[in-house]
Amino acid sequence: MSDCIFCSIIKGEIPCTKVYEDDKIFSFLDIVPVNKGHTLVIPKEHKETILDLSEDSFRGLMAAVQKIAKAVIKAVGAKGFNVHINNGEVAGQVVKHAHIHIIPRFDGDGLQLWKGGKYKGMEAEQIKKDIVNFL
Repeated sequence: MSDCIFCSIIKGEIPCTKVYEDDKIFSFLDIVPVNKGHTLVIPKEHKETILDLSEDSFRGLMAAVQKIAKAVIKAVGAKGFNVHINNGEVAGQVVKHAHIHIIPRFDGDGLQLWKGGKYKGMEAEQIKKDIVNFL
């Protein structure tokens, strides 16, 4: 068995409720769903975060997310959905294999969005400059 639980799922070593598969993408229902229909979409290639994926792999992953999200929303009758990606342990990534959550949303489902903050003084302008320097 593989060290990565998602790689083991892709190989069929661990059972899952698979909803989609092609030559590069694998998708299955989350075993601890936030809401009914909570689905994971993962590249078959083992990469730790989305930043490790090639541009082509990332495009393919996002195209699959769009296709699968449309089907999930129709299947469970959701009024909307969140696409959630945790990159790195500090961001809540538990499995070190790039993956995207599709979380269907329903009225009164209790899922809370984060609280926003505010920039101070010229902080936003400095951060913008720093970001642009790395592009």
